[in-house]
Amino acid sequence: MLRFLARRIRYSLLVLWGVVTLIFFLFNVLPADPARLMMGQRSDIASLQNARRDLNLDKPMFVRYLLYVNDLLPVSINKTDSFAKQQYHYVRLVPVSARRALVLKWPYLGRSYRTRKEVNAILGEALPGTALLALVAMTFATIFGILLGVLAALKKDTWLDTSAVAASVAGISMPSFFAGLLIAFVFGYLLHNYTGLNMTGSLWEYDPFTGRHLALRNLILPAFALGIRPLAIITQLTRSALLDALSQDYIRTAYAKGLSKTKTIFRHALPNALNPVITAVSGWLAELLAGSFFVEYIFGWKGVGKVTVDALDKFDFPLVMGAVLLTSFIFIVINLFTDLFYAWIDPRVRLY
Repeated sequence: MLRFLARRIRYSLLVLWGVVTLIFFLFNVLPADPARLMMGQRSDIASLQNARRDLNLDKPMFVRYLLYVNDLLPVSINKTDSFAKQQYHYVRLVPVSARRALVLKWPYLGRSYRTRKEVNAILGEALPGTALLALVAMTFATIFGILLGVLAALKKDTWLDTSAVAASVAGISMPSFFAGLLIAFVFGYLLHNYTGLNMTGSLWEYDPFTGRHLALRNLILPAFALGIRPLAIITQLTRSALLDALSQDYIRTAYAKGLSKTKTIFRHALPNALNPVITAVSGWLAELLAGSFFVEYIFGWKGVGKVTVDALDKFDFPLVMGAVLLTSFIFIVINLFTDLFYAWIDPRVRLY
């Protein structure tokens, strides 16, 4: 198990390093001038030169890449002056020279060109919104997907089965951004008087008289739009896996021993049919955390996706790079834990 864990961690780190390298060179070959984006179009030459020096734009590309990787490493060599300590918030471990030391710190993602706030702080404020949206969408998709899949399997070849399969095919075929636009228009605009739901809105709303208050109703439509595709896939997986389980010999044996149909299905058949569903849930949770960009933007939900789209619109490259790295890290970590979970429940996985 330890060898399997070490192999998976090594593979995950290599993937993360590849993402970091790709993101750095992709955003550093763009024709836009980061110093001018940060200082504005009317800045004088001296201010632009100072900005380029602060952004290390006066150094060769490879040196800038090493400095960028050094900023991202949790254990790295940094300057020990007061400005560096205020910027990186590090804990000093071992001195390397008179002005540098080996330090322990959070990965530093730079500062936004527009607001000059640290990217870490901006993403830290947006991440809870994305995590809540993804968890609610996945919970909705899992519960209703399993229920619809079980119903379709038990009512095989009836109108309920046909309707569930047709709806799941439609859900799989519908892109999230199109589903978001359709749901926002129908339930947030046309039926607003009946549903009481808004087309756009975030987790917190501000009222000039009562101040900030929680608005959980704004979570309903984006979670529904984001959960449609995983719900459709979970429905089909549950249906096919349960039909396969019901045809096995141990189910016939259970019936022969006098067990009721309900006990046989929910105690024996369904638990064995949920293995592919667990795979889908873990994979889709990572994908929802990393891929809710368009849904958040359509519904005005404050999360990493909306922050990233807004940053792209304003050419705020450090914020875009930080958001891409954060979502990649989340995706890699969730897949790592999924691999470890499979290795725990099925020792044969450790051989691969």
